[in-house]
Amino acid sequence: MRPSNRRAAAFVLASVAVAGIAAPAVAQRAADPEQRPTKKVAEKVTLFGSTCRTTIEGSRVVAYCHNPFPESDLVQLHTECDRWWDIDADGSPVEVGPAQTVRLTDRCWKEVRAAWVSHHRM
Repeated sequence: MRPSNRRAAAFVLASVAVAGIAAPAVAQRAADPEQRPTKKVAEKVTLFGSTCRTTIEGSRVVAYCHNPFPESDLVQLHTECDRWWDIDADGSPVEVGPAQTVRLTDRCWKEVRAAWVSHHRM
């Protein structure tokens, strides 16, 4: 699957997931207009995840991840090579602490098909 098709598929899946989560909340709010959200709901939401910028130049991949939040993030670079004989790689997980920036690198022998960064809570 080409990267543009993956983006489109990911966008559709994300839209369906958001609609599936939001639909019951909208239906409940319409059924009981007097009910207001409490502060406890807002306190449970914690922001998480580093912002990553990935660049591909020829056979090399570089990703810079910055964590603006107070909770640590575990990031991992995944590289998919274009040639069938070239081995795809998953980098080692790296901890990104609060207000830290890390650099992740990887490469293929020939061209890179796709590269992305996954995030995990510590």
